[in-house]
Amino acid sequence: MNAAFKYMMAKISKKRFRNMGYLPRWIIFLIDVFIVFVASVVTYFIVESLSANFYKNLNMPVRYALVIFVNAFFFLLYRTYAGIIRHSTFIDCVKLLVSTSTAFVALAAINLSWLLVFGQQLYMNTGLFISYVISFLLLFLFRILVKHFFEKYANSVDAKKLMPLVIYGADANAISIANALKTETPARFKLRGFIDKYHQDKTSKRILNLPIVNQNKSIHVIMRAMKAEALIIAEKGLSREEIVAIVEECLEYNFKVFTVPVITDWEDQDHISKKVKSFEIEDLLERKPIDLHMDEISKQLKGKKVLITGAAGSIGSEIVRQVLEFGPSKIVMLDQAETPLHNLALEINGLNPAVKIKTVLADIRNWDVIENVFRTYRPDVVYHAAAYKHVPLMEENPSQAVCTNVFGTMNLADLANQYEVERFVMVSTDKAVNPSSVMGASKRIAEKYVQSLHYKLQQESDNATKFITTRFGNVLGSNGSIVPLFTKQIQEGGPITITHPEIIRYFMTIPEACQLVLEAGTMGNGGEIFIFDMGEPVKIIDLAKKMIRLAGYTPGKEIEIKIIGLRPGEKLFEELLNDTSKTLPTHNDQIMIAIDPADDFEQVSMSIKDLCETAKYITNDEIVFKMKKIVPEFKSLNSMFQMLDQ
Repeated sequence: MNAAFKYMMAKISKKRFRNMGYLPRWIIFLIDVFIVFVASVVTYFIVESLSANFYKNLNMPVRYALVIFVNAFFFLLYRTYAGIIRHSTFIDCVKLLVSTSTAFVALAAINLSWLLVFGQQLYMNTGLFISYVISFLLLFLFRILVKHFFEKYANSVDAKKLMPLVIYGADANAISIANALKTETPARFKLRGFIDKYHQDKTSKRILNLPIVNQNKSIHVIMRAMKAEALIIAEKGLSREEIVAIVEECLEYNFKVFTVPVITDWEDQDHISKKVKSFEIEDLLERKPIDLHMDEISKQLKGKKVLITGAAGSIGSEIVRQVLEFGPSKIVMLDQAETPLHNLALEINGLNPAVKIKTVLADIRNWDVIENVFRTYRPDVVYHAAAYKHVPLMEENPSQAVCTNVFGTMNLADLANQYEVERFVMVSTDKAVNPSSVMGASKRIAEKYVQSLHYKLQQESDNATKFITTRFGNVLGSNGSIVPLFTKQIQEGGPITITHPEIIRYFMTIPEACQLVLEAGTMGNGGEIFIFDMGEPVKIIDLAKKMIRLAGYTPGKEIEIKIIGLRPGEKLFEELLNDTSKTLPTHNDQIMIAIDPADDFEQVSMSIKDLCETAKYITNDEIVFKMKKIVPEFKSLNSMFQMLDQ
């Protein structure tokens, strides 16, 4: 009964303290004044015990009242009472030190003045100093005790519910993170210690009373020895390759991994703890950081009118965000998707008041509407990202692939020439290389038209529109891509569906892809097809396993991986170059130029116009047959149209 009563009282007490509000500032001020009073009393008894005579020119209560008054004045001046005691920081301690030090200097000045006027001091200098030291120590101790009490008792949680955590790193960044996590409310982690690759000293050292362990063994061995379940990577000196290696080792042995940005001096602990997040699959993409030539991009876009088609899509919307930073005079966002376009407009509205934002709800297949857009806004630069992109869907609807990806691109390219646009940048795909699908073939046909049109116009005028094509692979996190699909399947408990165990893809993030689009758009002289360094190809099944582990599950146990077979038009691997193509380097080693011989414009134009005009009423087989004539390397895979290749 006695044990049960104590347990119940502890629960009630903990709840009461946890719900306790903050004390009013005037109470804190009075507590500080009382502490100075106590320090004065202690000083009096200390000085009285010394073999020295007191100055008797004022009675003792008046002298110490003056000490309390001066300290209280500087408490008010420096607002030492304004901080919340349970959340005291280093800054609060500095303010206390400054306040008590200033009070000591003021009292010393009063003491000296009294000596000069009356020939005798009010206080012993030793007594003033002792009072100053005791006051500061008691004020500081009061805050430490209150802070410690709330951290240890009032805000305590069941230690069994906290995740045992180790911090990788032992520098100022790691210490800031550790402090933030120790004071986090509600607490998520129980800190076990630090791992430091630079700590070679065999003697045991500690930070915040936690051990620093030398990385003389594998990470997973150290983690198990420290009985930890998670790791935060806080070391600033690690290369991307080292970070990826650590994360993959932790995931392999079912340890959670977290990351946090580099901490700046001005950030408070609450902000730091909120920035601790789980690693995402984008963080494990083994790619070099992109080095953009910002000045060149700025020269091309600053003060210009920019039209972006497909602006509401994942690529188009990111192009909008990035172009906005270079200060164009106007951005025209064009898309046929009403709600996403509206959401984008709400998002960027007011981000850069100097840039006028226009939203146009239109279909690029409608010549009259699109011509009105060009006539109204007279764009200087066009980024063409509007397209149908889902491979299986386009296999079933080839007429839509032709009408949007080919005919829509023709409309835009012809109008760009007619209205003297400076640069036309088309966003293409690696699926246009040796296409195996209707979608890939439609993009290759659009490439052919844009490229051949450029060379035709260049022969007629040196000031013609520069038509530039950019070609890259899969984009992580784009609408309908594999990463959001896997994320949704994991959240639903699985299974994750994969078309083939050997399928591989190139990946880059949306911001990376758009950065390279902007860079290529500025360096192009027209007619080029720019291809991007996509890094190392990734096995989709490996990607799925990493995502499962990042979510805290075990592949094949909690989350099953199911093979469902290749979809129509799908390749096992994608290419960035045709078999006969070569590449030229550029000043950016992540961007190359594909040397593809340009076709004769008249011949290409005639074939494409015939395809576009007839696609609305002929059969799917007839549409695809015509596409294969325009793109001879188009060989269907796992598709109903394979018979057309025989």
